[in-house]
Amino acid sequence: MNKKQETKYELILNAAFEQMKEKGFEKASISQIVKRAGVAQGTFYLYFDSKGAIVPAIAERILEEQLGLIKSEVKENDSIDRIIDVLIEQTFKLTDRNKEVIKFCYSGIAYYDSFQRWEDIYRPYYLWLEKKLEKAITTKEIAQRKSISHQAIFIIGLIEQSAENYFLTDEPKKDEELNLYKQDLYHFIKRAIS
Repeated sequence: MNKKQETKYELILNAAFEQMKEKGFEKASISQIVKRAGVAQGTFYLYFDSKGAIVPAIAERILEEQLGLIKSEVKENDSIDRIIDVLIEQTFKLTDRNKEVIKFCYSGIAYYDSFQRWEDIYRPYYLWLEKKLEKAITTKEIAQRKSISHQAIFIIGLIEQSAENYFLTDEPKKDEELNLYKQDLYHFIKRAIS
């Protein structure tokens, strides 16, 4: 993709992100998205074949941001304890900040029937954590497992599911409850990988 195409793609993606955040997946229209992006409607269809097709791109953007934040906080020699703590903190912060977008990502992913795309989006995150787990095994911080790849998927899935359960439910919560919730999650994961 050349620079001019990247710019239009990014304009559409940014506009869709904002439009869907404001109006939700169902109420956002392609015409509103392209108007906000300042591009012709036909340009939208150069990149996406439907409104639902843009959802995986938005989900990918959120996950890339999350992984970028995590990588910027995790140092080469950090312990697996520190890494898990960073995973929990950053996942919870990003989920809270993007809860409305995450809600429509789920509905859009289901609508678009792109669960394999979802797994493809997560693959770099899984691989990054696998390397950290391998290092923790080498330094004897955690026990050897038959499948580190499964362990990485389980950890990431549990942290994300926990953050989503906390922020995406309508149940009122107290501030001190969040810290306890994250601490319980941290200790559960630590026991599971020790």
